[in-house]
Amino acid sequence: MAETLSPTPEHSIRARHEFRGVRTAEHYFTVPLVHSPGNSGAGGETITVFAREYSSTAHTSEEAAKLPWLLFLQGGPGGRGNRVTSLGGWMKAAAMDFRILMLDQRGTGLSTPVEQRSLELRGDAAAQAEYLTHFRADSIVADAEYIRRVLGSGPWSVMGQSFGGFCALTYLSFAPAGLREVLITGGLAPLEGPADRVYQATFKRVAARNAEYFQWYPEDREMVTKIVRHLEQTPEFLASGERLTPERFQMVGSFLGGNTRVDSLHYLLEDAFIETLDGERLSETFLEQVRSLVSRAANPLYAVLHESIYGQGEATNWAAWRVLDDYPEFEPGAQQPLLTGEMVYPWYFEQDPALVPLHDVAELLAARKDWKPLYDPAVLATNTVPVAAAVYKDDIYVDHELSLETASAVRGLKPWVTSEFHHDGIGEDGEGIFKRLFGMVRGGQ
Repeated sequence: MAETLSPTPEHSIRARHEFRGVRTAEHYFTVPLVHSPGNSGAGGETITVFAREYSSTAHTSEEAAKLPWLLFLQGGPGGRGNRVTSLGGWMKAAAMDFRILMLDQRGTGLSTPVEQRSLELRGDAAAQAEYLTHFRADSIVADAEYIRRVLGSGPWSVMGQSFGGFCALTYLSFAPAGLREVLITGGLAPLEGPADRVYQATFKRVAARNAEYFQWYPEDREMVTKIVRHLEQTPEFLASGERLTPERFQMVGSFLGGNTRVDSLHYLLEDAFIETLDGERLSETFLEQVRSLVSRAANPLYAVLHESIYGQGEATNWAAWRVLDDYPEFEPGAQQPLLTGEMVYPWYFEQDPALVPLHDVAELLAARKDWKPLYDPAVLATNTVPVAAAVYKDDIYVDHELSLETASAVRGLKPWVTSEFHHDGIGEDGEGIFKRLFGMVRGGQ
C-alpha cells in the first residue's frame, strides 16, 4: 500500500504540488535544538527543520510513496536546499529509483532561520555564539536521523555535495546504522589536524587556478590589477551604500571554482570601466554584478560558521587570515594581485554591512577551543556502509590530496578521481556523476 503520513507534533506536510513532471511535498519537522541520547524534544527547546520531497510523475503517486528515500545534503555551511522547477541533472537520474528529500539544513531556508535579527532574540554576543555551536555538521546529522525515524524509514541513501559531503562523513562516524549507502561529490573533509593545513593547500590551488585563468584571458591580468589600483585611489560604492574595497573585489575569484562559471569571470571584467565626467570609473553594471558576489546578506551563516567546519578540539583563530601571510601574492598591494577563493577573513565583519552586527559573535566563535569532534576515525576505519566519492583533481575548495588522505581512512570508500570537473561538477554533468557513483556503491567500478 502507498505510504500515508498523518500529522504529528513532530511532523506535518503543509502542501503538495505537481508541475512539469515533478511531484513535491513540503515537510516541516520539529526537532530538538540540542540532540542528546533519548531526547525526543519534549521539555527542551525545539526548532523547525524544513525539507521538500521531490519525486517524478513517471511514477504514480502510489508507486512514488513506495520508493526509498535519498537525502540530499547541500553545500555550505549556510546553504538552503536547492529549489528546482523540473527534474534535471542528478535529480533526474536519482528520481528513477528514489524519492529525494531536499533538506534545508537547520538555520537555512524555511527551517528556523539564522540571521542578524533572529539572532538578536538570543541575547548578547556570547549567547548568540553559544546558540550557533548547535548549527554544525553534528547537529545537522542528528536532525537527519531524527527525521528518518519520524518518517519511518529504514536505513536510507545520502548524497552530499561539498559541505554536504562533510556532513555525510559525520553521518558515517556517528550514525552509520541509519545509512544504506553514501555518495559524495567534492566533499571529502580532512578528518584530523588544524584548519591551517586546509588553507595551506587551498591557497596553492587558488594561485594555480589564477595562473590558468590568466593564460586563457591574458588581457584580464592587466584588468584585475587596474581595478585593484583604481579602488585603492578612488572611492567606488555599491548600490547598497558600502565602499567596494580592493580586497572585497578580489572575492570575485569565486568564479574560479568551476568549469561552468569560470569563463563568466571574463564577461564580468569586460564590463568594468566607463568614461564619465569624473574620468574613468567603474560602471554601475559592473558594481551591481560585484555586489551580488561579495555580499553575505543572503547567507550570513556561511561567513560566521565557515571556519568552524574544520574546528575539532581547538580554536581556528581566523586560520585563512593567518595562512595568508605565507601567500603575499594575494595581498592587494602585490604587483599583480591574485583573486581569492572562498576563504573568510575577519575584515568581512567590518566591511560587509550584513556581517558588521555579527562581528563580536564571529570573534567568539573563532576563539572557541572546545569544538566537539566531527568525525570518528576509529568508526570510519571499520566502516561497512558502501561509499563512493567524486574527487576533483583541480578543486580549489576541497583539496584533492587531503580528500584522498580521507578516502584511504574510510574502509571500503571508493574514490573516483577526475580532472574532468571542478567543484561544480554536479552542475555540469550531474546525471553522469550520479549514475557513476550510484553504480559504484551498488557493486560496479
